Amino acid sequence: MKPKFQNIHRCIDGLYIILDRKVAGERPLSNIVRSALDKGARLFQYREKYLPKNEIYRVAMELRALTAQRGATFIINDFSDIALAVDADGVHLGQDDIPLADARNILGTNRIIGISTHSIEQAVKAEKGGANYIGFGPIYHTKTKDIGHMPLGPNATQTLSSLVSIPIFGIGGINLTRIAELRSAGLSGIAVLSAILRAPDVGVAVQRFILEWQTQESGRVAVSK
Repeated sequence: MKPKFQNIHRCIDGLYIILDRKVAGERPLSNIVRSALDKGARLFQYREKYLPKNEIYRVAMELRALTAQRGATFIINDFSDIALAVDADGVHLGQDDIPLADARNILGTNRIIGISTHSIEQAVKAEKGGANYIGFGPIYHTKTKDIGHMPLGPNATQTLSSLVSIPIFGIGGINLTRIAELRSAGLSGIAVLSAILRAPDVGVAVQRFILEWQTQESGRVAVSK
């Protein structure tokens, strides 16, 4: 039995904010979340690769409380046990993390599991394995995270969108100028780090991303009619 994903589909205009302490620098993640929530963001992932797990748990608890107060969806990167412990909405797994089936055994059927994929083949396999959404990328060149993969480009997302039925979130090098291209490539949303976490004003950046996505969606619907 697959869980219901009203939370994923309810996220405003496809904006998926990845919260990474290393990318945010001196700016507290809690402050970023508050500013983003105020401007309409409703989908967040907490990603931490370097802190001890007890500290990751502490931060996750704080961010879960903030997102829960506003009805936002909150995902934990990598750690299914922490996701369960803080009552997160789900977990996001990489290709080298525990198998999806094992994560499902830990989390049960009512939580979200997303998978990072770096090829069309991996993405199709993720859906067949029971993933509830796909992180697909890098779409463009990015310095945020050196994952050793060549940029896939928007054409690959167009191909993938015809092969899978679960939501696809593009990631990697995404900024405001690229939303029009990505919106027409079949993505359900965009996962953003630097363009929001390092923005001079987080709230303004979030507002601009949401507005641009809405504008492109309106244009796409008008053309389809």
